[in-house]
Amino acid sequence: MICDALENLNRYRGLHKNLETAIDYLTAYYVAHDLSDLPLGRTEVDGENVFINVMEAGLNPDSARLEYHKKYADLQIDLTGGEGWGYTNLPGEEAGEFAGDIGFRTSPDAVSGVLGEGRFVLFFPGELHKPGVARPGCDHVRKAVIKIRMED
Repeated sequence: MICDALENLNRYRGLHKNLETAIDYLTAYYVAHDLSDLPLGRTEVDGENVFINVMEAGLNPDSARLEYHKKYADLQIDLTGGEGWGYTNLPGEEAGEFAGDIGFRTSPDAVSGVLGEGRFVLFFPGELHKPGVARPGCDHVRKAVIKIRMED
């Protein structure tokens, strides 16, 4: 898991070729536009290797249910608003069926933070994370989730 300011995104080049593609796209897009100009829905970057889902999301009270993925990393950016997030490396118990590339487990957070405009958080495959936590004064965000294929 990495949490940092968007201005430092280039520091993470070289970790994986598809992450490099995502960084290239976001950097080029940001030069010509504001990231909040990304349209709602899916934006193709490199087929199933890298794509962006932009959504309007209501935020929820904190819970003990965290998500994980097997193939994709999530690079999450709040375009408006500021959501809370949680992360843990404690395994927890499965909470339902794994479907597509998402599963859920119950586990207490080991680390939590607030995303907010101008920041990103990157969760790698297998890392338990909890996006979309309501914060005081913020119960809704517009966010971009860049899906980065890391595993086959």
